[in-house]
Amino acid sequence: MKTFTALAVLLMLSSSAQAAFNHKDALQGPFANGPEVTTQCLTCHKEHAEDFMKSSHWTWELEQELPGRTVKRGKKNSINNFCVSISGNEPRCTSCHAGYGWKDSTFDFKDMTKVDCLVCHDTTGTYMKDPAGAGEVFGKVDLARVAQNVGAPVRDNCGSCHFYGGGGDAVKHGDLDSSMSYPDRETDVHMDTDGNDFQCQECHVTEKHQISGNAMGVSPGGETKIGCVNCHDDAPHQNKKLNTHTATVACQTCHIPTFAKVEPTKMRWDWSAAGQDLKDTTDENGKHTFNKKKGSFIWQKDVPPQYAWFNGNADAYMAGDKIDPTKTVKLAYPLGNINDPKAKIYPFKVHTGKQIYDTELNILLTPKTYGEGGYWDKFDWDLAAKLGMEANPTMVEKGLKYSGKHGFVETEMWWRINHMVTPKDKALQCNDCHNKGERLDWKALGYDGDPMKNRKGVKHTTAE
Repeated sequence: MKTFTALAVLLMLSSSAQAAFNHKDALQGPFANGPEVTTQCLTCHKEHAEDFMKSSHWTWELEQELPGRTVKRGKKNSINNFCVSISGNEPRCTSCHAGYGWKDSTFDFKDMTKVDCLVCHDTTGTYMKDPAGAGEVFGKVDLARVAQNVGAPVRDNCGSCHFYGGGGDAVKHGDLDSSMSYPDRETDVHMDTDGNDFQCQECHVTEKHQISGNAMGVSPGGETKIGCVNCHDDAPHQNKKLNTHTATVACQTCHIPTFAKVEPTKMRWDWSAAGQDLKDTTDENGKHTFNKKKGSFIWQKDVPPQYAWFNGNADAYMAGDKIDPTKTVKLAYPLGNINDPKAKIYPFKVHTGKQIYDTELNILLTPKTYGEGGYWDKFDWDLAAKLGMEANPTMVEKGLKYSGKHGFVETEMWWRINHMVTPKDKALQCNDCHNKGERLDWKALGYDGDPMKNRKGVKHTTAE
């Protein structure tokens, strides 16, 4: 009898622990702003906020190893060829920060009340940040309703930032956009809403608010990489010859034949074209091809990736690094080659651009584009460069000031393609790459030709 009673109590405790906590009783509201909600959250979840504040989602930087140097790098201080830099542009850029009030470089990262719990835990679908409000909540949001209905994150929560990085839907990644909120099987077999319906954390396993996985663009030296072998073994095919490919060919290479399947992605951004008094133009998908504030763009849909060897490490341009303006500046790029035993052929989106640099110092500039005195305000590159450099803590620390002379240089930024996995019957077939197939540029990859026909120089076992 005692055993039965103990078991019954245990089962009841287990059931109650698994039941969703009723936040309607704990969070009455009304709330005037986000920090008021967070203050209430902290009464029960202080340790969770402390954990979160150790993450790169909060700090926007991560100490990491690049070839020959240890750096602190992240969204906070990296230079890209989309919006260039957040320095001086914080109210606009930090609308995607999981915090409130990051208006400039004086933001207090130790203030726990500035943590935005709701952006990740809203389940109502009504939570929205002000697009130019330094992470503050959009005025019409019913904060009490959102706070009373929090829950585990879903794709929409993560996507509210990651689908719209770089200033709009599908701009940055190519394999992450609004179509991934509720994708069908053709778009992504893992997140298919009628199939596996994976949420992001299914692969991006999270412990104490530390989310696994690092984007190569901002964290090329990040060490929490994830991959297909987290769930699949390294010999997943019934065909043994196909399994030999896994030694040198990443799963994504065959199983993500194209990206930007539904929404076009931006492939090029030319800032040197900005400022012209021309009419805005759009392409067949309604995407801007010219805008006075931002320059000219190229968008593409259903894009075949570019392929390169990648050994798990990457390198990147850091603010203040010298450049050779006669060459394309690589802002983030994979490391590895055909002779590297750790390298595999991976798919990438390569975003190209043309952006401002200092012709005296031979460094990339970080212009202020948003707000008073910014380029979008005055259309004055000299003023924008001066203000942006003065607002950049890294440039100030290094004693770098705008010389007063600028030009525009070609840049490129490599982004790994990991999402939009196609159904297996739509994966690349042998003849897409071999025989007359033109999918892979064998010589660019270091081969003398198709390794199925020409074994000379082959260091790997790809086509054995």
